[in-house]
Amino acid sequence: MFVKPIDIHPAWGLFRGMPSVYLDCNATTPLDPRVRQVLLRYLDEEYGNEGSRTHEYGSAAKRAVQQARDQVASVVDCKREEVLFTSGATESNNLAILGLVDFGIANNRRHIVSTMIEHKAVLEPLADLESRGFEVTYVKPQADGIVRAADVLSALRPDTFLVTVMHVNNETGVIQPLDEIASGMANHLAFLHVDAAQSFGKIIRTLKNQRIDLISVSGHKVYAPKGIGVLITRRRGYEKVPLKPLMFGGGQERGIRPGTLPVALIAALGEAAALSVAESGKWMERCASIKEEALKALLPLGGVPVGPEVGVISSTRNFRFPMLDSEALIVGLQGYAAISNGSACTSSSYKPSHVLKAMGMDHVSATRCVRLSWSHLTPNPDWDSISKRIEQLIS
Repeated sequence: MFVKPIDIHPAWGLFRGMPSVYLDCNATTPLDPRVRQVLLRYLDEEYGNEGSRTHEYGSAAKRAVQQARDQVASVVDCKREEVLFTSGATESNNLAILGLVDFGIANNRRHIVSTMIEHKAVLEPLADLESRGFEVTYVKPQADGIVRAADVLSALRPDTFLVTVMHVNNETGVIQPLDEIASGMANHLAFLHVDAAQSFGKIIRTLKNQRIDLISVSGHKVYAPKGIGVLITRRRGYEKVPLKPLMFGGGQERGIRPGTLPVALIAALGEAAALSVAESGKWMERCASIKEEALKALLPLGGVPVGPEVGVISSTRNFRFPMLDSEALIVGLQGYAAISNGSACTSSSYKPSHVLKAMGMDHVSATRCVRLSWSHLTPNPDWDSISKRIEQLIS
């Protein structure tokens, strides 16, 4: 018997035949339909290799890549040649941190400043460097999840060669004081790296700060495909960031990141970047309206927002439900809402979040927190049904 397929919005999924609103956009966002059109064009029609210089297919691919560089550069106000394409923010973070090792050794500077709430894609490379004799100072956040700029700046030493601080925390949505940190580092030679996976294309102004030397970006956090990202490498005057490659084989990306360029993914990310420049204000307004409805629905149920009242990106809110384990809530809401209790990269571990523990939360409280994250593409959640389901789980 023929069964007509159900037409589902990109931000919705199916669980056991029931529509479930997707509220895990910090893990990955849906593709913007316009980005998808660009992706398919370079997959199906203009599929040349950017490195092929003997025919028009290669020339068309090269033009697409250069246009994407310009589109990404326009988001953060940098030059085309300062845009280096990678597979995503994890690779970009590793390249930014590990790629400066030789510079640190050559200049007898082996100290790094970071925070206790970074993504594992930053913390694990730092742990590797510690095992090799480097020293890392991990700055503790306040109870609201904000890392004080003064604490970061006071950790600087003459032998500090790198400061790495995320812009927006992936678990709490808390926005960190990058402008203050960058301003305070004006007279220090250390490089400033920012993991902007959750903020690129959403919070535009801050990432234009010219004191930020390195910026990591993931396409799939900004309505582009998975598998593509960027490392912005800003020059200081005419001086390049002294990065060394982690891989070898080919001269692509100025010899820093070898390998055949994925033109379709790059062009799609470029389109997403261009859209963010034109529409991010409207996107964030839509996200703010969803956040307002989420608070109205969940606060009466005993949901306690994690983080400050202001200073949280409008597309994210972490809630603690004192009477309900996060795993029970996640499972209980299947068929109603797709949510998480932390980073997708560590969601299989079932360990309390290192971010929440760094904020001073005890073990039990940390296991009662869930993260809800959405985008401008998210349809209006059925908060009434979600609220009733949570009431059932609590009772």
